Amino acid sequence: MPFISCREFPSRIEALSTPGANSIELWGLSAPKRIKSRVAPDRLIKLCCEMDHPGSWFPYMNNDNLTAIRAEGLTKTYGSGESTVHALRGVSLSVPRGEMVVLLGPSGSGKSTLLNILGGLDSPSAGKVFFDHEELTAFDDRHLTQFRREYVGFVFQFYNLIPSLTARENVALVTEIAQHPMPPEQALELVGLGKRMDHFPAQLSGGEQQRVAIARAIAKQPRVLLCDEPTGALDSKTGIVVLEAITRVNRELGTTTMVITHNAAIAQMADRVLSMADGQIQHTEINAHPCAPAELSW
Repeated sequence: MPFISCREFPSRIEALSTPGANSIELWGLSAPKRIKSRVAPDRLIKLCCEMDHPGSWFPYMNNDNLTAIRAEGLTKTYGSGESTVHALRGVSLSVPRGEMVVLLGPSGSGKSTLLNILGGLDSPSAGKVFFDHEELTAFDDRHLTQFRREYVGFVFQFYNLIPSLTARENVALVTEIAQHPMPPEQALELVGLGKRMDHFPAQLSGGEQQRVAIARAIAKQPRVLLCDEPTGALDSKTGIVVLEAITRVNRELGTTTMVITHNAAIAQMADRVLSMADGQIQHTEINAHPCAPAELSW
């Protein structure tokens, strides 16, 4: 009997149709459940399942233009009284699936705080975050951990590689706990390190180490890739090589990608540029013709 492997959040099911399928097996945040379905060729019309509400119908359309991440009125404050710091001041945004988004702004503008909240690493003082229509801000710690493990890849300015492991072994650390990973070798090939898999971090340049970190982040095949100043510790030539790896992941895998930077030149490669200052998004720009990383200079 045909089946589809798909993912399930606590209160919503997502599935993709297969022509002729009359049964779907869900693999997600809870134990696999068998459900009945009505299927039309190339499109799932309705699902009738016996889960929280037996007999309830869950409509779903396979639409690539659905929003990947949405935030409403995010605020984040630290401290109290006269020492209160307002890191975010009512930030709202919407990121369509598959886009390359650059979050641009000076240090202290709230970029990293926003990225950490969108990735489930931190929680807002007020406001809501939605991932594919599920409210992350309503998740408990267990579901947030599962969300980060399965759906989000993180790349930071510092590589955080384990010195005693090879590039292949550093990537394999993630693939051993992910549900549907790609082989470590494939991830490293994707970032141009096919011939450096068995080298230790000390034997790699800074740019190569950052590309190992990118391979590690994408090996679990996340829906979203969040990059916090991935070129901040690199020279321009090496930084462009790293940006080429990130762009290739976005274009070839369709991974929704957000890149934090204070470097305005990098914004030219984005589909969408969000300019931040003083904890707010001051300006949003849609780039109809993003340039290739190789065309950048700074």
